[in-house]
Amino acid sequence: MRKVAVLACFCLFTSCDWFTSKEERTQELVNEEMRNINFNEVDRYPLFDNCDEMLDKAGQLDCFQNTLLTQYVATLEDFEFQLVSNINTTIYVDFLVDHMGEISVLEVQRNEEIENQIPGFRSIITQSLKGLPPLSPALKRGVPVSSKFRIPIIVNSK
Repeated sequence: MRKVAVLACFCLFTSCDWFTSKEERTQELVNEEMRNINFNEVDRYPLFDNCDEMLDKAGQLDCFQNTLLTQYVATLEDFEFQLVSNINTTIYVDFLVDHMGEISVLEVQRNEEIENQIPGFRSIITQSLKGLPPLSPALKRGVPVSSKFRIPIIVNSK
C-alpha cells in the first residue's frame, strides 16, 4: 500500500500539465504556432483575373509581374517623349497591394537623367495603375493580407 501511495504522489507532482489551465495551454500552442509562421512570405500572391490561381507560387508571381509590366509598357508607349540624349537605365518602383486588392505606388526611384528629360515620368508611372484589371489580394493562411513589391522598369531610348 505504501508503494502505491508513493507512486501516486510521484505521478501527481511530476505531471505539470495537470496544474496548467486550458487557457495557458492554448496560449502556449498559439505562441508556438506564431513563432513558426514566416511573415515575410505569402501562401498565394495577388492575382489578376487573367492569372490562374492553380499555378504554383512562382507561376502566380510571374503572372502578376508580367501583367503589371505589360500595363506599364502599354502606358509608356502611349506617350511620345522628346529626349535630348539617349537613356538606358533601370528604375525601380515599390508598390503595395493592400488586403482589399487595391494597388498603390509607394515610391518611384529617383533618377536625375529621367527627371530632366521626362519631367512627368513619376506621375505617369503612378497614373498607369488606374487602368489595371481587378486584382485579388495575397493570402496568408487563407486570410487576405497586404504585400509589398518592387519591380524594375527598364527605360531604353536607343
